[in-house]
Amino acid sequence: GSPYQPIIEALRNYPQKRFYNVSRLGGTKYVLCLALDTLPYSIRVLFESSIRNCDGFLVKETDAMNILDWKTKQNNVEVPFCPARVVLQDFTGIPAMVDFAAMREAVRNAGGDPVKVNPACPTDLTVDHSLQIDFSKCAIQNAPNPGGGESQKLVAKLSPLKAQPRKLPCRGQTGCRGPCSAGEPGRASAPFAAQIENTPILCPFHLQPVPEPETVLKNQEMEFGRNRERLQFFKWSSKVFKNVSIVPPETGTAHQVNLEYLSRVVFEVKDFLYPDSVVGTDSHTTMVNGLGILGWGVGGIETEAVMLGMPVTLTLPEVVGCELTGTASTFATSIDIVLSITKHLRQADVAGKFVEFFGSGVSHLSVADRTTIANMCPEYGAILSFFPVDNVTLKHLKHTGFDEAKLEVMEAYLKAVKLFRNDESSSREPEYSQVVQISLSSIIPYVSGPKRSQDRVAVSNMKSDFEACLNEKAGVKGFQIAVEKQNDIVPVQYEGNEYKLSHGCVVIAAVISCTNNCNPSVMLAAGLLAKKAVEAGLVVKPYIRTSLSPGSGMVTHYLSSSGVLPYLSKLGFEVVGYGCSTCVGNTAPLPEAIRNAIKQGDIIACGVLSGTKNFEGRLCDCVRANYLASPPLVVAYAIAGTVRIDFETEPLGTGFNGKSIYLRDIWPTRKELHSVEEECVISSMFKELKEKMEKGNKRWNSLEAPESALFPWDLKSTYIRCPSFFDKLAKEPVSPQPIENAHVLLYLGDSVTTDHISPAGSIARSSAAAKYLTNKGLTPREFNSYGARRGNDAVMTRGTFANIKLLNKFIGKPAPKTIHFPSGQTLDVFEAAELYQKEGIPVIILAGKKYGLGSSRDWAAKGPFLLGVKAVLAESYEKVHKSQLTGIGIAPLQFLPGENPNTLGLTGREKFSILFPPELSPRMTLDVKTSTGKVFSVIALFENDMEMTLYKYGGSLNFVARRFL
Repeated sequence: GSPYQPIIEALRNYPQKRFYNVSRLGGTKYVLCLALDTLPYSIRVLFESSIRNCDGFLVKETDAMNILDWKTKQNNVEVPFCPARVVLQDFTGIPAMVDFAAMREAVRNAGGDPVKVNPACPTDLTVDHSLQIDFSKCAIQNAPNPGGGESQKLVAKLSPLKAQPRKLPCRGQTGCRGPCSAGEPGRASAPFAAQIENTPILCPFHLQPVPEPETVLKNQEMEFGRNRERLQFFKWSSKVFKNVSIVPPETGTAHQVNLEYLSRVVFEVKDFLYPDSVVGTDSHTTMVNGLGILGWGVGGIETEAVMLGMPVTLTLPEVVGCELTGTASTFATSIDIVLSITKHLRQADVAGKFVEFFGSGVSHLSVADRTTIANMCPEYGAILSFFPVDNVTLKHLKHTGFDEAKLEVMEAYLKAVKLFRNDESSSREPEYSQVVQISLSSIIPYVSGPKRSQDRVAVSNMKSDFEACLNEKAGVKGFQIAVEKQNDIVPVQYEGNEYKLSHGCVVIAAVISCTNNCNPSVMLAAGLLAKKAVEAGLVVKPYIRTSLSPGSGMVTHYLSSSGVLPYLSKLGFEVVGYGCSTCVGNTAPLPEAIRNAIKQGDIIACGVLSGTKNFEGRLCDCVRANYLASPPLVVAYAIAGTVRIDFETEPLGTGFNGKSIYLRDIWPTRKELHSVEEECVISSMFKELKEKMEKGNKRWNSLEAPESALFPWDLKSTYIRCPSFFDKLAKEPVSPQPIENAHVLLYLGDSVTTDHISPAGSIARSSAAAKYLTNKGLTPREFNSYGARRGNDAVMTRGTFANIKLLNKFIGKPAPKTIHFPSGQTLDVFEAAELYQKEGIPVIILAGKKYGLGSSRDWAAKGPFLLGVKAVLAESYEKVHKSQLTGIGIAPLQFLPGENPNTLGLTGREKFSILFPPELSPRMTLDVKTSTGKVFSVIALFENDMEMTLYKYGGSLNFVARRFL
């Protein structure tokens, strides 16, 4: 008679399967059924993990009971969580693997066995952030930016490369009608596609790929050429370390591969079942929460600890229930839903909390919509945004090729442990810390910008809002352009034609590998809009840097099989490769004539991209306004050539026969989208993608790498270097040392992002990192990007605080500079820090509110640590970055409520002394003394015993290394 009888019967069909039945914990001792029913689903995952991993040491029985008593214990206790797996991407993954290699070296030097140093949980590293757009449809003539000694040979080799049309026969499939061909009958829009050069197409019968476009081949060749050292190191790691697998380049982005290929939903190891969960070094790891997989982004420091078998420790979080009702309007895409929910949740103050979605509106969202929403949670400050597994999830998994028998076991197991959401209106919803209600029917199309993702602008108000930004005082939104200059026009000659640039002109339009590419509807909408635009006679101006960098091969697959890819290519949105590109600053430079015109006229030029990041100066130093938009709107603004347009009353352009074409004329209907999506987004695409991932590619498969237990460091290498984190490795910790007579290295304001702190993008020729590389014999063409050189601590340390938009109050204007007070010199931040270290003077940082805002970046902590920073004094922190500071050994100190440097009368030119007691306690108060005699108190933001232990040991790296001694 039990309501769980059907579940029990289903599981009896699989007597060999085992799992921890949390509902029966303690027999009749605990009334668990009712308690579990009231817990949010995300907390139930934490609870199951605590039961399964309870060892009395890292995870204790009291931890499990605290989680079960979540309603009263939230925000009051720390709990451990042991994720099932770890996901790394190469930019942040290479420091982790380099640290493991260095740890092996340190353990060997201290008398331990280096072979024992391995990740303790499954670790997948996706090489996806190496891609740079050296070549694009309108910039094939651009000089490439290769690295390594063979750069000139590589350029010479690539220069004559041309895509040769040829036919590939299908390999042995029965019933094939002949060779794959652009003109084969049965392929959508084949006659048109045949007229467009370099367009990737697929066999209409067996979906076999035919030659990729010239730009893809060139960018791939450049990627392998400039990153050979790093790729060889990754291959060595996959051979030597147990539990490590590498997803090779040109496969897809870390979060996309995590979603489409690595996600299990339910783990099954030797017939033992447990929920899939993950932490990763990419902030977009949260995307998997849309599949009902608990996961979030952490720093490389914490990830390395997890890889060595340590749990993630977190304050038992509040869980905000987000109730969705209604359905979205016809013209609202999932990006509109994302940005609307972002605004609501940011206003609801969900920072440091879990968000869990429920309500009738949830069932109307596809898994693609859910993952898009979950992907954006770092932008509104939540730890994660969780969609429990339900019937929609199972239907999606079935379409993506999951085995029927596995799905049956999955459903029965999740129901048995109460992790399956019943979407019937009569089902009981969990209890939440608070509830935020959002009506999907009220959502209208928006973009975000021009500088921050939280600044949303209705598309209908875009023109007036941008013009208001021109008037506003320079700051988080304004540009302060004089009224008489707001309508200035700068003529420019480009490719034999004259164009006119003005404020609001679009010069970068990128559909990039982030957020939207997991959602077929928005990408197909961009393709269908492009199709209608081309058919109407609309074009994109040739100087606009357009690009299409899909999240994975699946995206190209369905864009091609739906017949829309040739139209995107015709407008300049040609596939440039797979991986993060424009979003992380890896775009090709704008044409020189356009750059000069922008600078000459002081034009507020715009970039429009379908990503998640638009911090000022991130895309290009001369593009000051950057807007986040859905893929179809990126295409629309590229066609218009400006953001100063009212789509309702002004045409996008002139089509055939001089007819004015409006956005409403070419916007695809929801019915059209659903029809194409049903035809193209099918299980065969996911199967094809999985085969591609498992087979790798020829370049990766032929790459040679050493197999020795210790990595053979090349002292001449400028990519891979043994870091100095373990130089003072000792078997026993020491008491926290006082910080005496420290100078302030930087005096910063509010909202300093990890982009301001951590090295990212290209290496400026005048930077400290450039000077280092030049001294090593490299030319500017060989510098590559900071991301590519994250395995070299000397480069990364010099790139810390090297962002041109860094505003140091000592300098008074944006510049990566500071003052070395003993000498009075104004120097690069690294040069000043280097002098302080030579003089034996410790340094600290003064900052305002929300220090460390933005994506999780381990070098935002590692860099300051190697610069000699001992503590940061700020008004408040982004939670993840604060944890990273503790994990590396920097004390995160917070001013008392209502106090800041201004109220305390601090100039930053004083010397500061901070005394730590022998025994630390959570959130203890410390006294700070200055050289002027002022004394004030700060809060040491050590949240739990683990953080205090890590700080005492000198950071997590040294803590885990000692376990092998």
